Order: sequence, then C-alpha cells, then structure tokens
Amino acid sequence: METTEFSRPAEDRRGPRTRALVVTPVLGGRHAPALARGNDARLEEAVGLALAIDLDVVASKLVTLSEIRPATFMGKGKVEELAELAKSEEVELVVVDTALTPVQQRNLEKAFSAKVIDRTGLILEIFGQRARTREGVLQVEHAHLTWQKSRLVRSWTHLERQRGGFGFLGGPGETQIEADRRMITERILKIERELEQVKRTRGLHRAGRKRVPYPVVALVGYTNAGKSTLFNRLTRADVTAVDMLFATLDPTLRQIRLPHGAHAILSDTVGFISELPTQLVAAFRATLEEVIEADVILHVRDISHEDSDAQSADVAAVLRDLGIDPETDERVVEVWNKVDRLDSAARGVLAATAARRDPDNRPALMSARTGEGEAALLSAVEERLSARRETVVVTLEPTDGAGENWLHRHGDVMDRRVGDDGAVSVTVRVEPERVEGIRRRFAAVDLPPSV
Repeated sequence: METTEFSRPAEDRRGPRTRALVVTPVLGGRHAPALARGNDARLEEAVGLALAIDLDVVASKLVTLSEIRPATFMGKGKVEELAELAKSEEVELVVVDTALTPVQQRNLEKAFSAKVIDRTGLILEIFGQRARTREGVLQVEHAHLTWQKSRLVRSWTHLERQRGGFGFLGGPGETQIEADRRMITERILKIERELEQVKRTRGLHRAGRKRVPYPVVALVGYTNAGKSTLFNRLTRADVTAVDMLFATLDPTLRQIRLPHGAHAILSDTVGFISELPTQLVAAFRATLEEVIEADVILHVRDISHEDSDAQSADVAAVLRDLGIDPETDERVVEVWNKVDRLDSAARGVLAATAARRDPDNRPALMSARTGEGEAALLSAVEERLSARRETVVVTLEPTDGAGENWLHRHGDVMDRRVGDDGAVSVTVRVEPERVEGIRRRFAAVDLPPSV
C-alpha cells in the first residue's frame, strides 16, 4: 500500500479542519472492472473529492483487495494497518472511496475509532455544500434523505435497538427509529411536491424559449472536464471555473451567437462522476431535463486525462439513464478539451484519430482556456442545429429594412444578394415550424435554386 502526504497551509482562515485519511480500495484479479482506471488517478480523484469539502487530508492509501469482505469490505490485516495509521495521524474521519453497506461502515468506525464516510456520502456532502439555488438545495436534501432512510440503524447511533424484557426483541430505540423513518418519508414527499412545482416552472420556461425560438445547447461531461471554462469562453460569462471537483452545481443558462448570426441558449449542467449516487441522478432529473430537451448536447472530455476513456464511459452511462444513447443520438457532439496540455506529438496523433472518425461523428478539438478551436466548435454546433432546419429564399423590396431585420433575428441568414432592380434576395435557414409564418409575412418565398 502506498501513502501520500499532503502539505497543509500555514494559515487557515476557517480555523482547524477535520483531519482525514483517504482510502481507495482496488479490486484485483477476476474482480477488476472491465474498463480499468489508473489507480493513481483514482486515488487523486478521491483526494480531490475530500479537498472539495475542505478536509485536511493528512494521508491517502491505495488498498489492493483480492475479494470483498461482507463485514468490513477489506481484510482483517488491511483494517488493522489502516487503524494504526489513523491512530498515529490522529485522524478524525476516514474516507473510503467505494460504496459501503451500513454494516461495513459501522464496523470500520469501531475499528478505526473515527467516523467513516463512503463515496456516496462524500459526494452528497459536496453537493450539500455547493447547492446555492432553492432548487439545488431541495434536490440535494431529497437525495440525502433517500440515502439516509435506508441507513437509520447505522446513522442514529444514539437510537440503537435495545432488547426489551419478556421476550420482546424490540424496544424504545426501535420505536424511535420507526418514528424517524416516518418523519423522513414525510419530508421526502414534501420535497417531491416542491420539486414537481420546480419542474412545471422549468417546463414553462422551456416552452417560452421554444416560442422565441432559441435552440438549446447543453454541456455535459465528467466533473472538472472544463465545462464551466468552455461555458465562459463561448458566452463571455464569469461562471465559477476553478480546478476543483464540482466547482459549480446549479445550472446556468446564457445566450451565445453562432457564426451566421443566429442565437442559441447554452446550458451548463452539473458534472458527472464515476459511481454517481443513483439518488442524485434521480433528484437532479428536473435539472438534467435541460439535457434531455436540448437540441445539441456537447459532451466535454478532458482529453489530456489518463482516464479520459473511462470518464467518457461514465458520462455515457448517465446519459443512457436519461434516455440518451451517445452512440446513436445525432444531437451529441464530443468536445475533446484541454488539447493545450498535450505536446505536439500527442496532438498530432489526436488530430489524426479525430480525422478518421465519420464526419457525422467527428469530435471537436478544443482548448477552452486558450480559445483554440472555438470557431470550429461553433460551426459544428450550427451544422447540427441546421440539420433539421429548412432553407428558403425571401425576396424583399429595397425599402423593407424591417423585414430583413426580422429574418436576421429569427433565422440564420446564409446569403444576401441585391438584384439589378434593387430587390434583395435573402437566403435564410429556419425551424420547419416557422416556414409557414414566413410565407404569411412575406409575399415572395421560394426554395433555393439547388433544391
């Protein structure tokens, strides 16, 4: 097992932080996952998650396992070794980077004499700290209560079951647990009603945008893939973009301008991660409906990361949970971000790999930090949006400036020509549902000559 020490800041404005040990169990042999990740990268990600809630990570360990033990997840020798480390480092919290059962979590707490939190609990804690909007707070609370409901026996340690007299197995503690479970259930139902109202409101907003209509382009990707940086680059906004897991949580929407002048709405969504708790996927479904309803989905990948392929598979799995198959859905465009981190040889190989892809499935190479590839990405977005649009030629009187301005606002003006008689021919690309409106508004509307 490897141990990594992390330096602590000389001055902490928040006071003393919780001393934590991060443990990443790695299954070997026949239990190893099909799409293997780099062990060092897994440990680094786990430490990053711990640092995201301002824990003082004093040490971290990779623990190789031959099998999973039902009682403690890890073998007795590993548990004892970690207990010694936790004692010597005066650790208050042990983060185990996997999903633990309530029994495993409780047994490890007894062995380590410290609080234990698993990957699901850690991610829920991060989301709880990062949620800012009312919707985000409700979604996180719903996810946390749903998770906590099944772990009452472990979590409410002051309400442990007591063996009553006269042969009864229950007791006051068990009654209290059932009361707590009912309270949690009632709170969950109340949150679900409030989230349903949020969903209806969001649906009204989407319906309003469709009437404009502005197409929606949604950003999805693994956490820390650079979505917020790309969002800022394309919208000239100032959304929080730092090198931290789940730096942004609540969805953000801004308007962008495409190469031919049309506008679209860009939506930045919550980042995905491996083993994302199912409770969070369900709770954030209202937010992720922006992705489901999007006209174009930009799957942002950190192509410089050693686990880029595995991260991509994790994102694809969540998208499939939402009913979107990245391999067959024509709306999905891969964005290979952070190419500025690669040397010239690696970039050449990457460009050749992208060029061999089918044109309809070709990724966009991009550096959200430097802006490299921005024009090509916007062109790719416009091309996807135009796939379902229709092109018409509108002939205007020379004095109909208002009509020409209307076409610029409601479609992509592809060409403009002035005839010998002064008449203006405008080639415009619009949504199919707008064609009839154009025919009613303008007297001369034809298909382009090539059609």
